[in-house]
Amino acid sequence: MIKIRWRKLDPEHVRRYTFHERAVHLIVAVSCVYLVLSGLALHTPFLFWMSTVLGGPASMRLFHPVLGVFYFVFLVYMWWMWRRDLRFNQADKGWMLNMEAYITNHDDDLPPIDRWNAGQKIFFWMMMTSGVGLVISGMVLWWPEYVPWNLQWIKFLAIILHAACAFVSIGGLMIHLYMGIFLVKGGFGQIVTGEVTRAWAYHHHRLWLVRVTKEHTDG
Repeated sequence: MIKIRWRKLDPEHVRRYTFHERAVHLIVAVSCVYLVLSGLALHTPFLFWMSTVLGGPASMRLFHPVLGVFYFVFLVYMWWMWRRDLRFNQADKGWMLNMEAYITNHDDDLPPIDRWNAGQKIFFWMMMTSGVGLVISGMVLWWPEYVPWNLQWIKFLAIILHAACAFVSIGGLMIHLYMGIFLVKGGFGQIVTGEVTRAWAYHHHRLWLVRVTKEHTDG
């Protein structure tokens, strides 16, 4: 029998994401990327060539709406999993007033924050809101034959809403990738290993470090 050995954290590191959290994040990320690529392929003939690497036109047309529901279900589950950390607090107001310091990498000028800053919370709620719009409009586009003949304007509204929410999601995804991979040093590594150094946590998320350290000590 194969035994999985988990590496113990050394005193210089702290667990930022559990394996469960990282698995859910990976599922949402992979499904989101597929939806973006397949959606762009379906949206314009100039990008339809991407369907050949996404399972073929027929399979892509089937997988896109099915995976869209799958993505939204896990997005809602992600909210449930992180609902405590996604609440806006007093520290977020100070962060918003000093957002320029975050963009220019002058984190020393930012107030202490909890697990996520206001920008990360705004990104999540932007993806959640656009996800709701995508699901609602997607259902109409998935089963257009069920729209009554005297309410055909709903189809056109669904097309506009679906495209608008898709572009919001794509823009948010691009910003999220840029911030996590290039702007914030150590941002990508933590979602892979689930660990950060205590120095990194103190510098970027001081309130969170104090809270989890206290919970660990009390436990």
